[in-house]
Amino acid sequence: MGTQRIFIPRDSAAIAVGADAVARAVAHEAEARGLQVEMVRNGSRGLLWLETFVEVETPAGRYAYGPVEADDVAGLFDAGWLQGGAHRLAHGLTEDIPYLKHQERLTFARTGITDPLSLTDYQEHGGLEGLRQALAMTPEAIVEQITASGLRGRGGAAFPTGVKWKTVLAAGDDQKYIVCNADEGDSGTFSDRMLMEGDPYTLIEGMAIAGLAVQATYGYIYVRSEYPYAIATLQAAIASARSAGWLGSQILGSDRAFDLEVRVGAGAYICGEETSLLESLEGKRGLVRAKPPLPAIKGLFGRPTVVNNVISLASVPIIMARGAAFYRDYGVGRSTGTLAFQLAGNIKQGGLVEKAFGVTLRELLYDFGGGSASGRPLRAVQVGGPLGAYLPESQWDVPLDYEAYMAISAMIGHGGLVAFDDSVDMAKMAGYAMEFCAVESCGKCTPCRIGAVRGTEVIHNIRNNQQREQQVMLLRDLCDTMLAGSLCALGGMTPYPVLSALEHFPEDFGLPAIQPANAPAA
Repeated sequence: MGTQRIFIPRDSAAIAVGADAVARAVAHEAEARGLQVEMVRNGSRGLLWLETFVEVETPAGRYAYGPVEADDVAGLFDAGWLQGGAHRLAHGLTEDIPYLKHQERLTFARTGITDPLSLTDYQEHGGLEGLRQALAMTPEAIVEQITASGLRGRGGAAFPTGVKWKTVLAAGDDQKYIVCNADEGDSGTFSDRMLMEGDPYTLIEGMAIAGLAVQATYGYIYVRSEYPYAIATLQAAIASARSAGWLGSQILGSDRAFDLEVRVGAGAYICGEETSLLESLEGKRGLVRAKPPLPAIKGLFGRPTVVNNVISLASVPIIMARGAAFYRDYGVGRSTGTLAFQLAGNIKQGGLVEKAFGVTLRELLYDFGGGSASGRPLRAVQVGGPLGAYLPESQWDVPLDYEAYMAISAMIGHGGLVAFDDSVDMAKMAGYAMEFCAVESCGKCTPCRIGAVRGTEVIHNIRNNQQREQQVMLLRDLCDTMLAGSLCALGGMTPYPVLSALEHFPEDFGLPAIQPANAPAA
């Protein structure tokens, strides 16, 4: 028998549960048995409840085993896993696992399949096709392609990417920048990290295309310091891409130039806001800038700057390779394409699910997530990070698209979903939202800086029945002030989780429960 390939993730989530120990055990066991094995440290497939998720390449395809621990390895060899043998940890062919089979993987098409740092692997799986297309087009044509695809910002704001790029292209300046916001700070989110660790060349290619589109020659990836594996992977990938001529003064042998580097943030949540991020990149304290001027006009170092999220930029290569219409055919309404939803919290099968817009929370929670990890009924889901609304079961069938969620005073944000079962105290969660804002506020504007502190106190008073009715009125007034008066989304969106908890779960605040619409009058 020749050399067989075994895929063991190098993703942070896998390493956290012992993937490195599994890799050592596989190497040791194969050597002891005289077997020729090639180990590939791939990215994660996103089935995080099965990490360490190991795949064995066979003539029939890749067979999956998980969650594998180092102590399981000898038994797996005994069971003939190199031939796809049966075992209690076996899941059959990876591609047939329902969790993966029912996804639409566009942005994450290669993640978990390829060696993240292999230039050859990347190209053999469709990489660089988008960049080659872009090099044959004018900047205006590239921008038009992205505009026609309907791609919107995947970092939370959902601003049309094409409009942002068109503004930067039209700005007259001899130096422009592409900035990737990889400061993924929302609770329950990990898609940026997974992509940077599992398919970094996609992000690099997307940034290079963005550079060609707006005539920017340099870019920065601003990564949070809590992501050491992502930082190391990106730096290695950038060096390899530069050596191969994918970056530099002559991209793929053309006369077009683009290069980039990684910058590491110090962990401030506020630096996920684009103008605060730019301040940090310039070496200043992360304070929110007043707008206008917009970063597209006067951004990094006062120059026109595209600021996009990781997933936004990583979605660009497939749009350029397959065309705007291909991408636009996924999704609903003005929410085109796909989003990588991240299932976290009290959920049985947590992980990453890339689906076209229009899927519902109920489908994600049960068809993919398998319900609660505790076995108790799910009660609430926070969608869109710590500034997202808490949604009750009555809203779980609303299609996940930007406009539909705005209509119910919620947001999709970065696609993070944190599930809670019926043991959750929603008044406590509302208090946490205000406390989070108070801790993370940059302090520049009064509604956020003072409002969050007062809000934390008011919720404490409500929970302790201190003039409860008056305090509830005060809380609503305070939220109105924060919504209308905050300089950025941190203070402006903290009322979303607070008001949604108050609206949908009043009994947790000691208030009368909402009567169903068809309930008879008392």
